[in-house]
Amino acid sequence: MKFIKSIILGIIMGAFSVNALQASPIVIAHRGASGYLPEHTLESATLAYAQGADYIEQDLVATRDSQLIVLHDIHLDTVTNVEEKFPTRKREDGRYYAIDFTLAEIKSLRVFERKDSEGNQVFKNRYQGKGHFQIATFEEQIELIQQLNRQFAKNTGLYTEIKSPAWHQEQGVDISQLTMNILRKHQLDDPNKAVYIQCFDFLETKRIRNALGAKVKLIQLIAENDWLESTSDYDYLKTPAGLKEISQVAQGIGPWIPQLLDFDQKQATALTKLAHNEGLAVHPYTFRKDALPANISTQEALDLLFKEAQVDGIFTDFTDTVIDYLSH
Repeated sequence: MKFIKSIILGIIMGAFSVNALQASPIVIAHRGASGYLPEHTLESATLAYAQGADYIEQDLVATRDSQLIVLHDIHLDTVTNVEEKFPTRKREDGRYYAIDFTLAEIKSLRVFERKDSEGNQVFKNRYQGKGHFQIATFEEQIELIQQLNRQFAKNTGLYTEIKSPAWHQEQGVDISQLTMNILRKHQLDDPNKAVYIQCFDFLETKRIRNALGAKVKLIQLIAENDWLESTSDYDYLKTPAGLKEISQVAQGIGPWIPQLLDFDQKQATALTKLAHNEGLAVHPYTFRKDALPANISTQEALDLLFKEAQVDGIFTDFTDTVIDYLSH
């Protein structure tokens, strides 16, 4: 029986790999339209939808009552007024962790444009208003995108990241299982649906496919080892052997753009070609027109990504800019 299951899984994975390499590149709205509105809010997702994104990203973090919220970090202080509203709820390291708050408490917070440790806005020319934005739940974002798809007869997809699964396990929460439960509740654990699940932790990517039985398309994110995103050896994962191993469970990789491009030399590395050799799609992160190297224009950066590196998609804070480029 195990042998039959392995054959069936191999057939399915082969079909996944073929389907992952799309004829035209996809545009993934990184945290929504985060170049214009506070990241991951419903308003940001709505604007990204209106700008024509093929997929909208959701980073998932768990609350104390095991609800999944859309938040880039496991802590709250860089994008909300949590310190002002709950001044005594920080941990010993001075940070305010989402998992220490209930969903109701988190819904009482105001979301603002991302700030650094000194309290300064990270991207100075982005949203500077004082609108009342909230953290959204995963299911709220699913509902929003599905309802917009229904009304506009479109198929904009979900591109969801499971954040820090090993850390969540240490806190007593299986965030991957929670994610799969919600996908299955909405009939989204399906390789034919416009849904990707991504994760930096390769052990967890394998667990999601094998132990949790996920059918949804998976993407292995690639960081640098010194970022300490997980225990994964990203140097190994970028090698032919590592990419082959990824291809056994995932449909693509999500590398950091400098892993694909040498901006000084204005040329591509071998990574995209090596990934394509294993049938893996390549969706790098993150194109920001307000954070490019000094020697690179927006046009040059996009030319290097799509023509030189030949990526299959791109994460961007500026969906409209990339859509406009690809339409010409």
